[in-house]
Amino acid sequence: MTEKPTWLAQPSGPCCMKGTLHTGTPRGEYVDIAGVETYISQPPTTTANGHILLYFPDVWGIFTNGLLVMDAFADAGYLVLGLDYFRGDPVWKHRKDRHDLSNPDFDYEAWKQKHMSFANEAVPRWVEAVKVGYGKVGTRYACVGYCFGAPYVCDTLAEGAVDVGAFAHPAFLKERHFTNIQRPLFLSCAEIDHTFDTNARRQALDILQSGKKDYQLQLFSGVEHGFALRGDMENPYERYVKEQSLKGIVDWFDFWLAQ
Repeated sequence: MTEKPTWLAQPSGPCCMKGTLHTGTPRGEYVDIAGVETYISQPPTTTANGHILLYFPDVWGIFTNGLLVMDAFADAGYLVLGLDYFRGDPVWKHRKDRHDLSNPDFDYEAWKQKHMSFANEAVPRWVEAVKVGYGKVGTRYACVGYCFGAPYVCDTLAEGAVDVGAFAHPAFLKERHFTNIQRPLFLSCAEIDHTFDTNARRQALDILQSGKKDYQLQLFSGVEHGFALRGDMENPYERYVKEQSLKGIVDWFDFWLAQ
C-alpha cells in the first residue's frame, strides 16, 4: 500500500494542552537509561508478574498525572519504565494551557519537531537498553503511549521489540503505523478528537482488518483528546473513562502476555 502524505492521527495541537492536574504522590524513582532520564515504578511483590511495560509520554512529559498512571500500571504487576524524551522541556513549561499567551515567542511547531527528532533517535536504543538492563530469561514486554507517544508504540510493535502494545488519544500516525505492526494493538479513543477523528479511525480500522492484525478499539462518547491522562477527576464520568481506559489496557496486556 502506498502511503499518503497526510496524517491519520494528526500532530499534537492546541487540544493537547487542555486538562487538569491530578492529586497524589508518585512513588517511583529516576534512573538514567541510554542517556535518557527514566522514571521507574516497581510492582508490589504480591502482584509482580515478571513483565516489563514501556511508557511513552504525551506532550506534558513526565508530569504528575503520567507518573500516577505509571504507578497504576505497576500496581497491576508490571515493572514500568517511562523515558523523558523531552529532556526536562515539556510543553507546559512554555504554555500552561491552550489559552495561555503569556509566552508569545514560544514556537509550538518548532518545539514539536525538536523533540520528535530526538525521540525518533532515542527510543530504539532506549528500548534495547531497557531489555539489556532489566530483562531476564522469559521476560515479556508491553508498551503504551499517549498522544505524542503513539507512533513509538506502533514502531516498536512493527519491529517486534515488544509482545503487545496500546495507545490512547494518539497523534502523529500515518498509514504505515497501522500497516507495519506485527503484534496486537489496543486503541483507546475519544469520540471528540481532532487528532484522530471518526474518518481517521475508520481508515485505521480498515488497514488493521485488511492486514488481519490483532486489535481492539475502545471508544468513549462525550470525552475529548487527553481523557486518559488529563481528565477532570472531580467529574464522575471523566474519572470513569480514565479508569476504564487504563483497565482495558491492562486486561489487553494480561491476556496477550499469558498466551
